[in-house]
Amino acid sequence: MSQQGKRPPTFFSQTALYAFRAMVHLSLQDASTLVPSKDLAEETHIPVSYVSKIMRQLVNAGLVRSHRGHHGGFQLACPMEEITVLRILSAVDSPEESIYRCGFGWEKCSGENPCPMHEAWGELRSRFLEWAETTTLSRIRHYNMEKRYLDLIQSYSS
Repeated sequence: MSQQGKRPPTFFSQTALYAFRAMVHLSLQDASTLVPSKDLAEETHIPVSYVSKIMRQLVNAGLVRSHRGHHGGFQLACPMEEITVLRILSAVDSPEESIYRCGFGWEKCSGENPCPMHEAWGELRSRFLEWAETTTLSRIRHYNMEKRYLDLIQSYSS
């Protein structure tokens, strides 16, 4: 059976993926810009009802600031250098649910009672956690801004 067209498996729930989209979008805005939830939903392709739920969780975690009113919206609440992938994931999901569960599906898997995938899964988990703890919104923003700059230069040379 062909694997073409199928999405690869992910560590992340749909909620976490939406939270990452929203946070990256906010990081690409000017620091003083307030992004209304309707705009956030449209620009990130997240259902409006889901945006409210996710943003409330991110506000409660201290990652996002919410401003009410006609000209209200959302903005980052702390420096991008302090916001890691793991902080975003922890704000909307339980890391135990996605990162620490047994890769083989056992309820009780440990070094004393390892499943057949225990060592391999542990290595993957360690590498993922290292990445999630060190990858910040600042770094992600830098990648995006660099790409935009390179695309702009390429458009002028065409």
